[in-house]
Amino acid sequence: MAENLQYSAERTTVSDLGREMLAQGLTKGTGGNVSQLCADGETVAINPSGVPYEDVTPERVPLVTLDGEQVAGDLDASSETPMHTMILRRRDDIGGVVHTHSPYASTFASLAEPIPASHYLIAFAGDQVPVAGYEKPGSEDLGELAAETMGTDYDACLLQNHGTLAVGETAEEAFEVSMMVEYCARIHYQAISVGDPVILPDEEVDRLRSVFESYGQH
Repeated sequence: MAENLQYSAERTTVSDLGREMLAQGLTKGTGGNVSQLCADGETVAINPSGVPYEDVTPERVPLVTLDGEQVAGDLDASSETPMHTMILRRRDDIGGVVHTHSPYASTFASLAEPIPASHYLIAFAGDQVPVAGYEKPGSEDLGELAAETMGTDYDACLLQNHGTLAVGETAEEAFEVSMMVEYCARIHYQAISVGDPVILPDEEVDRLRSVFESYGQH
């Protein structure tokens, strides 16, 4: 029964957000991954490798340690587990990671161009969405590079020739950041196709980030 499943809430979150990622057009096929740090602070729920999102139930979501060792689940954990666990080890202010292949953001990733603050919602990620250089997908080196690129100032980055990575206190918050990154990428793409977009100053984006930290009903 689901109610007896170890870390049922975290595994349900991963299962639900995987389907939502596909529904929102943030990836295709089985691409992308979602992870959520569990209540013990040492275990991570992450989607299985190569399984269609519609087939991923909470019971099928693997559990791994922060060192990447799989400790539960009959299916292999995502091939991007090393990247997720690296980020979670490096950032003690986060508990969720979302990796997408969203089309507009991935376009800028392929150009190795950061997404600037041409729309105020960029503040969900930082004063821009920076670009991490290319590393082999599924490698710890990719996670290391992404962690270095984001530091503690950014909650998202582009993975060159690959896609995006977003983080948050929870996987749900990381997913929202992913949505905002793709939206801002689309707006910027459209804006530069028409003319020269106005870029918001850093101090305004900093103000917006402070506002967003307390935005909504928690």
